[in-house]
Amino acid sequence: MIEIRLHGRGGQGGVVACKILANALYQDGKYAQAFPAFGVERRGAPVQAFIRVDDSPIRLRCQIEHPDHLIVLDPTLLLTIPVTKGLKKGGIVLVNTEQSSESLGIPDGFRLVTVDANAIAVEHGLGTKSIPIVNTAILGAFAKATAIVALDPLLNAVREGVPSRQEENVAATREAYFKTLSVEAEFV
Repeated sequence: MIEIRLHGRGGQGGVVACKILANALYQDGKYAQAFPAFGVERRGAPVQAFIRVDDSPIRLRCQIEHPDHLIVLDPTLLLTIPVTKGLKKGGIVLVNTEQSSESLGIPDGFRLVTVDANAIAVEHGLGTKSIPIVNTAILGAFAKATAIVALDPLLNAVREGVPSRQEENVAATREAYFKTLSVEAEFV
């Protein structure tokens, strides 16, 4: 079983991203489970979401404490909460940022992948400059970095899972996929 934990802020599309990814994994022939965890505050407050994927049915119904991979939608969360806590050694930390990898402060033993999902989202008219909706762009980067899900099922799931602007979201997913390096990511 592969477990993924997503850290973001309310309004960035993290919960929808997990649903889309679970649907894409299902379309790719796998069993998948996605669920969020957040408090009463939504917009701007820290949000976590979880995804499990396996080749057999998933019976666990608890939060993910020791993920194989992390997705970080807002790099400021790296400074305020211990997002890498419990991450398995060698796991991928995918961060939405334009910053250099040295400035992120990721502990040793993990593979770091970065993508400027904010710029991609804004370029495709997803959200605003101050509040870009980065969920589909980050999924494209995740698909490329991990090879856990193929691009075509992901694009189909994006079309099915976003409430509006389907083709703009598909374009953002595709662009992030092709701008992201494969998993020969740098170890930090």
